[in-house]
Amino acid sequence: MLNLIVGLGNPGERYKSTRHNLGYRVVDFLAERNKKAFKPGKGEFLFCEIQIKDQKIYLIKPLTFMNLSGVAAVEAMDNLHLGIKNLLAVCDDVDLPLGKIRIREKGTDGGHKGLRSIIYHLNSIEFARLRMGIGDTPERIDLEEFVLQDFKEKEKEKVDEMVERVASALENTWVNGIEDSMNRFNV
Repeated sequence: MLNLIVGLGNPGERYKSTRHNLGYRVVDFLAERNKKAFKPGKGEFLFCEIQIKDQKIYLIKPLTFMNLSGVAAVEAMDNLHLGIKNLLAVCDDVDLPLGKIRIREKGTDGGHKGLRSIIYHLNSIEFARLRMGIGDTPERIDLEEFVLQDFKEKEKEKVDEMVERVASALENTWVNGIEDSMNRFNV
């Protein structure tokens, strides 16, 4: 049961609206939709508990920076007594076009430092992930600079729609399973 959702991002106001913080936006959206608030966890993370049907779902926001997300993920798993099969990481992806999403049951880090950290700290690739397309890096901009930029005004509507679609995909996963969500939402 995928009931530990780790939204990857960087803490602090400076990063709140950046491309790299889409994971945070998704878990914030789900918490708000369920009228819940985040509170400090026992470790480097904030958490929020929501209920879908009869299932407890834990939303996690690491308080570490992206490249140390694995520390927070492992602390959350330990404190909530959950295993790797409960974990689903939500993150941005520069290799997907803006607005596209991709759900996988396991896989490599694909160059994403947050996923790389989780893989390192778990010593495993056997956890689910949902990637959100942020578009290709423009030629004259460094990748790190690009992911730390805010979305352009003309992109914001598409991003808002994607965040809602990801929330729907996660809710579908909790009810119908990850394979059903992969078939419905991976386009």
